[in-house]
Amino acid sequence: MSTDFTPEQASFAKAIAAFCARETGSREQRDALTEHGKHTHNQDLYEKMAELGWLGATIGEEFGGADGSTVDMCILLEEAAKGMAPIGGIGPTLITGAAYEKFGTPTQKAVVLGGIVAGRSYSISMSEPEAGSDVGNLSCRAEKTSDGWLINGQKTWCSNAHFADRILLVARTSRGEGKHGGMTMFDVPADVDGLNIVGIDTMGGKEVNDLYFTDCVLPEEAVVGVEGQGWSQLMTGLNIERLILAAMMLGTAQRAFDDTLQFITQRKQFGRPVGTFQALRHRVADLATEIECGRLLVYHVARLVDENPGKLFPREASMAKLKLTETAKKVALEGMQMMGGYGYATEFDMEKHVRTTLVSSIYGGTNEIQRDIIGKTYGL
Repeated sequence: MSTDFTPEQASFAKAIAAFCARETGSREQRDALTEHGKHTHNQDLYEKMAELGWLGATIGEEFGGADGSTVDMCILLEEAAKGMAPIGGIGPTLITGAAYEKFGTPTQKAVVLGGIVAGRSYSISMSEPEAGSDVGNLSCRAEKTSDGWLINGQKTWCSNAHFADRILLVARTSRGEGKHGGMTMFDVPADVDGLNIVGIDTMGGKEVNDLYFTDCVLPEEAVVGVEGQGWSQLMTGLNIERLILAAMMLGTAQRAFDDTLQFITQRKQFGRPVGTFQALRHRVADLATEIECGRLLVYHVARLVDENPGKLFPREASMAKLKLTETAKKVALEGMQMMGGYGYATEFDMEKHVRTTLVSSIYGGTNEIQRDIIGKTYGL
């Protein structure tokens, strides 16, 4: 259905879809790229997309990018997710890159934004064992020294740190300025001395990590933005973060729907395709409607951001993240139900869609938090 793309944007979407059909179109190709689903990211494939200029779609021309729009970014994310391209580094990288673009020094911007264009991956580290949704409770400490900064503490659930080039760390530099005061962003090379990255086993494969900082020394110029303003800097990136997650789940929802439709059209029971039974036909109708509503919401919010680049859209961005993650989860679970035992079998992709979508309502701010944010925008 129409999403009011320009001819160039429509061509961009078709090009990504064709690339995915060629490079990741079969289960055998995806298994080879991910060691049978063990990994979420294949660097060679990622760099192929970088060579095509796609990873720099929204990066400024001065850093080698195409200086495109938020809509362009959502097209890339939707189509790549729909094509099941194993480029798990792209979401955290774009989220992290947006912070450097707004607050980084010229040198930091050149390294990170130029790196995105070239196919490098980055991570952002906020959560801690006692600071998940309650980010204001973080305690990883950054102490100023004569040589720069000394970092000590633990971070957790850091996506893609095991293959990232750099990590954007949010640490506490002071207290007594309110719950969210005294936080600062730091640019951390992933191979810096004093940082130990330990993977966390998950049902989705190698995705997230614990980070242990032990007397990790960073230079004074490692600060990203303004010392003590980490929280307010984080807040300015919520539009992009939540849109990135929403666009990815839009693509996953569409792929789960397409896989379901293909199966129930071909699978016969009682002498006819199972999709022709009213119980399934009505489910398909409902899911298709939900996906289309979600698509319209994602691109509506993306256009709002493009038209008002300095404005925050807490209500709309949270709605997009909430709607698309819940929709994707529903589509995958309904798809598994309609496929019966085949939906549960690892021979088919549906069980992966389920695993992928289940966690989507947790990361990037749980959906309970998104609902709370939306409610507050109505004065509640």
